[in-house]
Amino acid sequence: MTLLPAMVAPVLAQETSPAAQQTTGNKTQHGPESVSELAESIMDAVVNISITQNTKAEGDDGVPTPTLPKDAPFQDLFEDYFKNRSDQGANTSRKVSSLGSGFVIDPAGYIVTNNHVIEGASEIVVNFANGSKLTAKLIGTDTKTDIALLKVEPKKPLKAAVFGDSRKMRIGDWVMAIGNPFGLGGSVSVGIVSARNRNLNAGPYDNFLQTDAAINRGNSGGPLFNMYGEVIGINTAIYSPSGGGSVGIGFAVPTELAAHVVGQLREFGVVRRGWLGVRIQPVTEDMIGGLKLDAPRGALISGIVKGGPVEKGPILSGDVVLKFDGEDITEMRDLPRIVAESPIDKPLDVVVIRNGQQMVLKVQLARQVEEEKKSDAEKLAEQLDNNGPANPDGTDPANPDTKQEPADKPVTAAETMGLTLSPLTAENRKQFSIPESVEGVLILDVPANSAAREKGIQKGDVIVEIAQSFVESPEDVADKIAELKKDDRRNAYLMIANQKGELRLVAVPID
Repeated sequence: MTLLPAMVAPVLAQETSPAAQQTTGNKTQHGPESVSELAESIMDAVVNISITQNTKAEGDDGVPTPTLPKDAPFQDLFEDYFKNRSDQGANTSRKVSSLGSGFVIDPAGYIVTNNHVIEGASEIVVNFANGSKLTAKLIGTDTKTDIALLKVEPKKPLKAAVFGDSRKMRIGDWVMAIGNPFGLGGSVSVGIVSARNRNLNAGPYDNFLQTDAAINRGNSGGPLFNMYGEVIGINTAIYSPSGGGSVGIGFAVPTELAAHVVGQLREFGVVRRGWLGVRIQPVTEDMIGGLKLDAPRGALISGIVKGGPVEKGPILSGDVVLKFDGEDITEMRDLPRIVAESPIDKPLDVVVIRNGQQMVLKVQLARQVEEEKKSDAEKLAEQLDNNGPANPDGTDPANPDTKQEPADKPVTAAETMGLTLSPLTAENRKQFSIPESVEGVLILDVPANSAAREKGIQKGDVIVEIAQSFVESPEDVADKIAELKKDDRRNAYLMIANQKGELRLVAVPID
């Protein structure tokens, strides 16, 4: 294997190629001539992290006890020897190199890293640049953002890094990563911000910065600095088709998200997030006409959770949230992140579009922990309960003594938008395994090559609402479609429940 030499602090020549230049107005700016002084000033704030995990072993080296012939010489000695090895191995801990990094945020000894670096550890050891080591206590973790906060007890104040504002970072800005790649110790790499707001489907609040600064295994949990020596990201993941090293695509949790999480972990040991109690979905191009928007933007409210903060309003199903607590909701995934970071102890402004009219509403959040205690099935059932009466006769399902099951109606078919529809009955509920909490009109058939089929509607789905109006018979559907045609609407907005009770809003062309 051939090792190529690498510089501790990469130097970019003053006379760079045009591709390495940045142009602003009439001024041409070059990359940094050197980052050596910057690296030297903050290296001591970056640490390496190793963990100990308790593992059971069969002997010191995993060698099984040999099988000896009966009455073999010294049989008792062999059995005693291997038994002692096994007993000792069962109680030993094996040191595992996590190849992790972290950084000090307070001279008193608070250290930030990734949750996956220390997950499952029975002991965490922090290794400093000067060669000293300290055992760390875990203060708290947040799996949704992969952040962990540690605490060590130093004899004297530590060198600490400071958080910068990742929202000020632009694509093309220079950044520097410091970490522990492949266990080699403190290493520096330089690059730029390649992209912002990346969604990797790693968690509900994905909002990664992307960089081409070399990030490899072992950089996890380490800092991504701007050229002022401020931490603007926590290096968390890399894209590597081969599963090996860096290919110039690395991802960092931005400090606009991380700073809030770290502050919560430090104050409470857990993250206290806000909860709005709504179901949302993206606003697509084919929805903007019916929603009276000029472009696909915002987050569409597809359902309200029973028992949630806005169960009785002011937010309603069908609203499109454009701003929350002063922050723009450009796309659906912005809303959960912003709500999670918002305070739960004061009224907040929410800007929505409802029936083409923009309005400002006041809401107060609850703690998300209450929502997380419920199963997904319970949440969906509660949401469906709000879309119409639980029983066709309007009786209270919470009082079974007064509930009267209606007699089954004969199934009648109606052709609407190419769909074959039927009222919900006890018989077809059983046939399609439709929960009792779901009410609406059953879809018996969806023609091939139809617009509804292209939108993912299928046999066994239930139409709960059309244009925010509850429907309970094929005749209701036909009447509502006729009304939309009269108003020159191109699409019908159907609230669809599948056989699991999951809700979604679908725009289906009328003609």
